[in-house]
Amino acid sequence: MSAQPIQGFGASRRQAARLAAVQAIFQWQEGEHAPAEIIDQFLSVRRGEAGEGGMRRDADQRLFKDVVEGTVMHKAELEQTLTGALAQDWTWERVDRLVRAILLAGSYELIHRKDVPTRVAINEYVEIAQAFYDQGEQNFVNSVLDRIARQSRSAEFAR
Repeated sequence: MSAQPIQGFGASRRQAARLAAVQAIFQWQEGEHAPAEIIDQFLSVRRGEAGEGGMRRDADQRLFKDVVEGTVMHKAELEQTLTGALAQDWTWERVDRLVRAILLAGSYELIHRKDVPTRVAINEYVEIAQAFYDQGEQNFVNSVLDRIARQSRSAEFAR
């Protein structure tokens, strides 16, 4: 992960929660800590810490916790769905770990959080990708999440 997310990202409480959730999911993928332990670290120790690895004090804690716990609970389903949404020449294992964390969180919201508008979910996770990458990962995230949305929320696209 880069040293510092871009300036201005995480302006809202929900953006800050999503950014922290992606960081927590990334840490969970490392396999050193259980999800409950990571959530507790973010809510009790890392709240108010600036920069990478921290969580804004006023971040939406309920959303943060739901995205992390939901992603962990539905990991196998999400990975299967994401694998199906990748271009033919891509495999899930080939995807960078931070991009995986972004895609897992974004696909969780698209599939399991119908209260979050499709465009909001996709845009939030594309902005997280932009916060850490400057090469084209944000386009990759956008295209994969768009495919997921078209599958899981086809009624919204039929309008």
